[in-house]
Amino acid sequence: MSNDAERTHRDTPPVTVVLASASPRRKKLLEDAGVKVRVLVPTETVDETLEADDLVMPAEAAKKLAEKKAGAAVQELLASGEQGMFAVIGADTMVVKGEQIFGKPRNLEDAKRMLRELAGCTHQVITGVSLWMLLVGEGDEVSLGYRTFADASSVTFKELTDEEIADYLRKGESFDKAGAYAIQGEGRALVKRYDGAFDTIVGLPVERLLADYPDLLPS
Repeated sequence: MSNDAERTHRDTPPVTVVLASASPRRKKLLEDAGVKVRVLVPTETVDETLEADDLVMPAEAAKKLAEKKAGAAVQELLASGEQGMFAVIGADTMVVKGEQIFGKPRNLEDAKRMLRELAGCTHQVITGVSLWMLLVGEGDEVSLGYRTFADASSVTFKELTDEEIADYLRKGESFDKAGAYAIQGEGRALVKRYDGAFDTIVGLPVERLLADYPDLLPS
């Protein structure tokens, strides 16, 4: 390594990976891949309202919400005055069947409805990811750039009886999950097969993220 390269390497601050999500699943996916993660959930609730035009393109909608979440965390980092290099990750996952988007169920009846509609059918799970690279130096020195992508996998449910749905709902893992199920948990028993990346279905396509951004891993 040349002296210039050594100096550049030495002067580059380490990257702090910030996850703009309270999801323990996303945090675990990153940690299992070897990424050291700091969680920063914006104190102000991010407006996840989507316009009608957004709903006809679920992948774009997921990307838009991922950008909102990451952007809100970036604003909090800037307001804190903390210096350093940050990689801020925002993500949003949607379950889509035909033209219908399934978010998190509002209550037990809503969760039951979702599982009935998904039973015996194939649906798409789309996760949007937005990665913001933020460098905050002394004074007003700030550098910012971001990229956003969406990844999709398909999931086919088994035929489910009302009793099987009720039994799954009693396990209590439906209520903070898009589509009212967790494929990484007891919900795997509902699934006949899936195609695509498993981590996309869980909520964060880490393999693709690290392929595009290997610097997220500690050197």
